[in-house]
Amino acid sequence: MDILIFSPDGKTAAYETGLAEHLPQASIRGWQPGDTAPADYIVLWKPNAEVLQPRERLKAIFNLGAGVDGVLGAHGESAHRLPPGVPLVRLEDAGMADQMAQYVSAAALRYFRRLDDFQTQQIEGQWKFQKPNRLADFPVAVLGYGTLGAHVAKALKAFGFPVRAWSRSERQDDTGINLYHGDAGFDACVSGARILVNLLPLTPQTVDVLNADLFAKLAQGAYLINVARGAHLVDDDLLAALDSGQIAGATLDVFRTEPLPAEHPFWRAPKVTVTPHISALTLRDETVAQIAGKIAAMSRGEAITGIVDLTRGY
Repeated sequence: MDILIFSPDGKTAAYETGLAEHLPQASIRGWQPGDTAPADYIVLWKPNAEVLQPRERLKAIFNLGAGVDGVLGAHGESAHRLPPGVPLVRLEDAGMADQMAQYVSAAALRYFRRLDDFQTQQIEGQWKFQKPNRLADFPVAVLGYGTLGAHVAKALKAFGFPVRAWSRSERQDDTGINLYHGDAGFDACVSGARILVNLLPLTPQTVDVLNADLFAKLAQGAYLINVARGAHLVDDDLLAALDSGQIAGATLDVFRTEPLPAEHPFWRAPKVTVTPHISALTLRDETVAQIAGKIAAMSRGEAITGIVDLTRGY
């Protein structure tokens, strides 16, 4: 069994070592320019065109992340580069779901408990009461109800928030979360929401989805938490909504250009919290164990989960 690993920075040694521990029978190598040798499996992140050239015996490509826009492109324009008939497999959780739930819950609770207001009072030296918010007045809409989105929605519900969630196709569970799907359910999910959490995959249909039209459907003085991709957000529309008061604050972990350029107005917007794409980091040990388990299952002829539908982009 030959496994090829690619990273744009060339730092593959830790993954080579980790996979070797789980799959001692495998021959594992990091990709080097000019490598066209056979491989049974490729493990990669943000590949170039050369590594995706068809290879003898190739059975699957494993992405080192839950989002596959780094392979397919934001508009799906690079899907044609994939070797025909070879499944692309995304990462499922691998320690990211708990991190994401913690990050989003912290941001939501900060807004709900008015901690930003109290921080401003501290700066101004004010000891002043602020009327508490009511959970019933703080409905949360979660866009995207996959592995991460479902975990986030359940965590928010555990704090008592009224939670709604939207997915492209119908989902069912017994958590008590109000689930919506399809075009007809989108407006119903977001209308009047006080907190909007974006966990959508980046596809041609979701580029620029966080825009002025959507913000207008939220409650006056709503909050945005974007932990999916920067290309979901129309930056100028958010800045305008912040200026008008339609959006009271935003927590942004992802951006169209990363690192966020020093001249970008988000750095200086007092109602925007910027974090450097850290809401849910890929944990190497959990990632290696998951990918190794799926490779072992495939080698036994067993079905695996996480295979990407290339027509949908996730």
